[in-house]
Amino acid sequence: MISQLSNLNWMSIFIAFIIYYLLGALWFTIFFKKQYAISLGKENQLPQKPAPIFIIGPAICSLVITIATALLMHVINVIMVSKALEFSFIIGIGFLVANTINIAINPNMPRPIHYGIISGFYHLTGIILVCFILVMMQ
Repeated sequence: MISQLSNLNWMSIFIAFIIYYLLGALWFTIFFKKQYAISLGKENQLPQKPAPIFIIGPAICSLVITIATALLMHVINVIMVSKALEFSFIIGIGFLVANTINIAINPNMPRPIHYGIISGFYHLTGIILVCFILVMMQ
């Protein structure tokens, strides 16, 4: 499967990655800023300038997710928008949302379900966009 990396459309991967990453920036700093802070138990804290890891880390993760998604879509031959949507829901709910909620369920997370919903739906929305872009730019 790794040998198929050279057959991928890297321009579509780059565009899908940028959209996914920018969606995250908007999701957590504008669209759901207050709800995200509440989910972390930080609703009464003043905003701080994020450390570089909070900018670079999500970018790297989004890129890895986008490349893995492109590779899987290529290998299983997802070439239609309807199949890309189906695939994005399987990956989005089956891996990204479920894993996000699983990570949130720990004693250090004050509102794990709240966090899981906000962050999980970001990943679901992001992977839908990624799959749509990848299939449209084949």
